[in-house]
Amino acid sequence: MTLADLNRLDQAQFVAALAGIYEHSPWVPERAWSRRPFVDINDLHAALAAVVAAAEKDEQLALIRAHPELAGKAMTDGSLTADSTAEQSRAGLMHCSPAELARLRELNARYNANFGFPFILAVKGYDRAGVIAEFARRVDNDAAEEFAENLRQIDKIARLRLDAVIDG
Repeated sequence: MTLADLNRLDQAQFVAALAGIYEHSPWVPERAWSRRPFVDINDLHAALAAVVAAAEKDEQLALIRAHPELAGKAMTDGSLTADSTAEQSRAGLMHCSPAELARLRELNARYNANFGFPFILAVKGYDRAGVIAEFARRVDNDAAEEFAENLRQIDKIARLRLDAVIDG
């Protein structure tokens, strides 16, 4: 879809077109729709990011919690979104060794126990070892630091997904 096409959509169509950008969170594109027309993809991304930044803390937490664990239950039971499946697959997370999978499960459990939300990483450019190393580096961080880092990672994921959806 081109940006010109996106700018012409009514709100429901706009939200549907950008449904996969923010994991199970249609409120983000819904609120950004009124900022049309977008002059370029950077403008669109900035509008979406501004919606997230202006959201109440509980909405931001819900956005974070809408993301699946890396190599977690949603991956093993097949309930990942198509975007998350593709992203985790490209990072090699669909092909973990038993030891890697055990380490990721242990890190997921520790991270959730520490923070009450899942670890989020824009995995593009990472391999399994890199994902595990980054996870291990962040698992004992401060809660406020991780909350903010997860929002930064969500922003990176959103931009990568926009680049895949919007032509030109």
